[in-house]
Amino acid sequence: MLLVALAVCSGFVRALKPYRFTCWVLAAGVLAVARPDWFIAWRGFELKQAIAPLVQLVLFGMGMTLTLEDFRRVLKMPKAIGIGMVLQFTILPLASLLFIRLFGLAGGAAAGLILIGSVPGGTASNVVTYLARANVPLSVSMTACSTLLSPFVTPLIMRVLAGAYLPVDVAGMIRSILTMVIGPLLLGVLVHRYLPVVARGLTRPLPVVAMGAICFIVAITIALSREELLRVGLSIFGAAACMNLTGLALGYLGARALGLNGTDSRTVAIEVGMQNGGMATGLAFNVLKDPIAALGAAVFGPFSAISTSLLASWWSIRPPEPASPALRGTEQVLLPPP
Repeated sequence: MLLVALAVCSGFVRALKPYRFTCWVLAAGVLAVARPDWFIAWRGFELKQAIAPLVQLVLFGMGMTLTLEDFRRVLKMPKAIGIGMVLQFTILPLASLLFIRLFGLAGGAAAGLILIGSVPGGTASNVVTYLARANVPLSVSMTACSTLLSPFVTPLIMRVLAGAYLPVDVAGMIRSILTMVIGPLLLGVLVHRYLPVVARGLTRPLPVVAMGAICFIVAITIALSREELLRVGLSIFGAAACMNLTGLALGYLGARALGLNGTDSRTVAIEVGMQNGGMATGLAFNVLKDPIAALGAAVFGPFSAISTSLLASWWSIRPPEPASPALRGTEQVLLPPP
């Protein structure tokens, strides 16, 4: 109940507002551990069947924050986005292999960490980038591009790296990403483009609905894998935390080594360090058919939200250089209202 109270207070206390989402996710997770029966079935309906529609809702909301300009921007900053894509799909997948072995994980738990490392970024990274005073247009474009690449890249990474831990249906994963992720995302973009009145009406409630959907997904995941979480929870947490911190560090250092400026390197670091947990959870249930594989996303998401929020606060008062001209005046257009 303490975490629930903290989550409620986070909506009113200015100092806690950057951590509001994290507080609600933690509260949902603790509640699921204490009362798993609340999140397994309601009147005979298995709640895990609601995960795919909830992920689609989240991705539709993400699409509502994107415009065609976010995709055209690839032509304006190809080097930064190209570097970002390479680092996005290499650092965390390879880091997951290292920390899986260091923390002695196997089976679904290991495959789940590889999965969360191989999915694209989510819209939370765009908000954190804004708080860090980094390059928001670059962040949004990286999120859009990595999501569109995910039907091709994520199944390949999973087949190569996770095949030793769980069977990976590549064709099934491609179909699942197209229907669960790409379809709702593009629908959101089209609504934003061609139905602006509808889009404006949905812009304010959708982030709150998406936050609630993600909290519910986390609660269902933890409830279904409660015993496994209690058995190897510390190992999964340790591996997920190390993956996140490695992604942030190597994302920044790799971008700098490849010639990006400080502002853009911070942006790439945030994109690499934060992943689309909803998508990873949906794939764990729909394709891998293993609730334990979804634990990686359930643990990685809250930790990465905390670590990147702290990093953003520290970076925001230490700007490396004047903001990119592309950044000025775009935040309110690119980001949903708080």
